[in-house]
Amino acid sequence: MRFLFWALLVSCPLLTWAASIENIRIWPAPDNTRLVFDTSAAVTFEEITLDNPDRLVIDIDRSTLATSLVLDFTNSPIRSIRSSQRSDNKLRLVLDLAYKTNHKIFTLVPNSSYGHRLVVDLSNYKKPPVKLAAGTVAKPSQPKTTALSSLDLLDSQRDILIAIDAGHGGEDPGALGPRFGGKKLQEKRVVLSIAKYLEALLKKEPGFEPLLTRTGDYYISLRGRTNKARKAKADLFISIHADAFKNGKAKGASVWILSSRGASSEMGRWLAQKENDADQIGGIGGISLEDKEDDVVMTLIDMSMNYSQTTGEGIAREVLGNIGKIARLHKKHVEKAGFVVLKSPDVPSILVETGFISNPGEAAKLRTKQYQKKMAKAIFMGIKNYFYNHPEANTYIASVVEAKRKLRSYKVVSGDTLSRIAQRFSTSVKRLQIANKMTNKSTLQVGRVLIIPAG
Repeated sequence: MRFLFWALLVSCPLLTWAASIENIRIWPAPDNTRLVFDTSAAVTFEEITLDNPDRLVIDIDRSTLATSLVLDFTNSPIRSIRSSQRSDNKLRLVLDLAYKTNHKIFTLVPNSSYGHRLVVDLSNYKKPPVKLAAGTVAKPSQPKTTALSSLDLLDSQRDILIAIDAGHGGEDPGALGPRFGGKKLQEKRVVLSIAKYLEALLKKEPGFEPLLTRTGDYYISLRGRTNKARKAKADLFISIHADAFKNGKAKGASVWILSSRGASSEMGRWLAQKENDADQIGGIGGISLEDKEDDVVMTLIDMSMNYSQTTGEGIAREVLGNIGKIARLHKKHVEKAGFVVLKSPDVPSILVETGFISNPGEAAKLRTKQYQKKMAKAIFMGIKNYFYNHPEANTYIASVVEAKRKLRSYKVVSGDTLSRIAQRFSTSVKRLQIANKMTNKSTLQVGRVLIIPAG
């Protein structure tokens, strides 16, 4: 009898489970919300969308729930998540939605940071209803985009747009350093902090406009980062990292540009492989024909990247030189490797490794706000120096450089005001203030020599 009981227990299909959901994480981003279900093994699933009310149903084969469904759904399209164990060995998850939205569900295989995962990506935008006239055929709806805000350009002279990319984010923590306060230092947090300090410096500097590829703790694909810079028509794409190496003694900051002929060192091959694998960690699922078309186009355009690569190398040298004033350098020259984020054909691109987070000494510095600000300032000075030495046509910086080149200046005499001087030289008070680093509270002293912006 006992043998029969165990035989039935082992053979009964209702009592066998392929996997369990052991943890759930939510990653909110400005445009989308990501749910990540950690599973004990690989899973298969089916999905169903329901209306009135809007719901997304996911049936996971031969699985059980071994964690809580209580999460913070603030600023997401999700109201709640419910579950039930079906009689056919399937775990049913029901996402109650606030509105109808686009979604994507896929699985990810284990990597160095995570095990098996089931990922649900939901757009934060409402899916517009499709109204068709009789006899018409529906066309695929276009994803909602948000227009990029730009500065109020002075006299139609544009600012230099700098796209700042903080590496990793969300599901992908990047490299991990030593423990501080019981938690391992995460690359994604360090580089986002440096990126925001750099953004603040560029905002304060006349003639520059910063654009962060990510502003919080969420993941963006490698191509998604470069596409954001390309759509904004950025003058420079700078990706900021703080990586690790297999040798914990490795140390020093470095600046990298794209190599079309392979990496310039073993370190380059190692770092490029790790950074290019980020999509496997952060989670990019499914196959997109649109992505494939972009890759084909970009491969063809890669053959004519001379301008972008030359400019990128010049900027990289300036940045490296300034970083060398505040930090130890890994190499005293700009290095090359095949980083995916450097492959924009029409945007000069560089990658800055601010140090090795795997090195205890450098990790201790990188975690401090003081050092993060010093690193951001060094990067900023490198960018500023390059664009003032190589001004882009039709930019505010070009007008300032041209004014200095022509020595257009004016010596203030008694009775002068900025408005009168501006009118005399067909410029604006605002441009005079910026060119001479003045504010509304500045005093116009007799005898001072002012730079007069061109045009």
